[in-house]
Amino acid sequence: MVKANAYTSYTDKSALLQEHTVLVKRIAYHLLARLPANVIVDDLIQSGMIGLFEAASNFDSAKGASFETFAGIRIRGAMLDEIRKGDWTPRSVHRNSRMVSDAIRSLEAELGRDVTDTEVAEKLDISLNDYHHILNEVSSGKIIGIEDLGVSDDVVKYDEDYQEDDPYHTIEQVTFKKGLAECISTLPEREALVLSLYYDEELNLKEIGEVLDVSESRVSQIHSQAMHRLKARMQSWQS
Repeated sequence: MVKANAYTSYTDKSALLQEHTVLVKRIAYHLLARLPANVIVDDLIQSGMIGLFEAASNFDSAKGASFETFAGIRIRGAMLDEIRKGDWTPRSVHRNSRMVSDAIRSLEAELGRDVTDTEVAEKLDISLNDYHHILNEVSSGKIIGIEDLGVSDDVVKYDEDYQEDDPYHTIEQVTFKKGLAECISTLPEREALVLSLYYDEELNLKEIGEVLDVSESRVSQIHSQAMHRLKARMQSWQS
């Protein structure tokens, strides 16, 4: 194992940057698949390279985590921070997102089970088509992802032993991840599968659609509803 202080040298930093540039590009294109058309992939890559440089400067191999795992978190975080600074999400999208989460939370508390698209649409007093339109609008107009709940998206690939030993997370974060992982396991089967394929297998929406034999738009709706359901069920962690 390379000692931590080796990463402080200019030569080793340059080698790490060069070796992991492909990781930056992979994460950039993965994020781009769920972002509006006005987001330019080169901007994501530029932000990601800054995250990679910070990771190379701060990584300590003596603490057990792999550099790729550590760097992936920093790279993705840098990209998301840069996008959110733009504040390009319309207020209506934020409002609709909260409205959907509130409706799901209210219905599930009342019925004590997973609620369907139709039931949420009826709760909101809108047509099913209008509800699906909201899900698509929220998904394309706003970053909807595991990281919006307060953790990196590698939590879907949850491993208890790894997380307990991970030096880059506090006890509170580890506990949150456990709760989130348990919550994901209670999602309707198709929603849990979409999250797994998207975050774990890193398939894009089109590829997931081919697996499920549904349209890319329908995958976007399922993903968006899964995230709103998680937000509704994890509300106590976000207060």
